[in-house]
Amino acid sequence: MTTARVLAVDDRRENLLALQAILEGLPIEIESVTSGEDALKRLLTGDYAVILLDAHMPGMDGFETAGHVKQRERTRHIPILFLTAVDYDPHLAFRGYQAGAVDYITKPFDPWVLRSKVAVFVDLWSMHTELSARAAEVGRLRTAVDQALGLLGRPDPDVAGARARLERARTLP
Repeated sequence: MTTARVLAVDDRRENLLALQAILEGLPIEIESVTSGEDALKRLLTGDYAVILLDAHMPGMDGFETAGHVKQRERTRHIPILFLTAVDYDPHLAFRGYQAGAVDYITKPFDPWVLRSKVAVFVDLWSMHTELSARAAEVGRLRTAVDQALGLLGRPDPDVAGARARLERARTLP
C-alpha cells in the first residue's frame, strides 16, 4: 500500500521542523514547503492525505492558498487543518472554515491533539485508497465475466479461451 503524504505549509522553517517532530512515528511521509505558491505547485502532481497550512504567510496567505486548493477538482477533497500563531479570533476561524478548512488550530496547541487529528485523516485516506483499488478490481472482474458470458453464448463457444481470460482476470493485481 502507498504511504500517506502530508503537506506542511509554513513560511517559518522552525515551525516545519516542529511539525515533523510532532508527527514523527506516524506512518506518513511529510513534505514541507514555505509558501502557498509552492504548496499549489506540489498539489499539481502529488496526492496528499491532509494539508497542514499556516494561516498567516507573506505573499499568498493560507486563506488564499486554501481557496485555490478547494477550487481545483483534483484537490478539493483534501482536508485542510489551519495552524496559526495568532490568538483565537472567531472571525479568522470563520474565514478559515469558509476557505474550506476542516479545523482551525491556534498555537500553542497540544501536539497529541494534532497527531490524533492527522492520524484520523491518514486513516480515512488509506481506507479511501483501498476502497478505490477494490472498486477498480471489481470493475475488471465484471468485464472479464461479461466477456466470458458473451463467448459462452456463441454457437461454438471458446470455453478454453473464456476460462483462460477469467483466470488472467483473477490474478490481476
